[in-house]
Amino acid sequence: MTPGGEVTTEPVNPEKRPEEIPADWRANIIAFACHYCAFAAADLAGVMRLSYLPNVKIVRLPCTGKLDQIYVLRAFERGIDGVFVAG
Repeated sequence: MTPGGEVTTEPVNPEKRPEEIPADWRANIIAFACHYCAFAAADLAGVMRLSYLPNVKIVRLPCTGKLDQIYVLRAFERGIDGVFVAG
């Protein structure tokens, strides 16, 4: 507050990042995969001995068409950085 009792606020620059991202940071990603399509492809990649980063977690679903949006929102609430839905 200023001596006259007025509240002053400085403008906030939306382009300015509040903190820098560490060089060793990895995004936590969850993938919702259809059992017959995307999960089969991920399984085939494992058979071919291809690898992906350990910060990607795959959840197999019977069909991603029935995925409720609340599960996507809960993932973000619990700290997941990215959600991938493949079907």
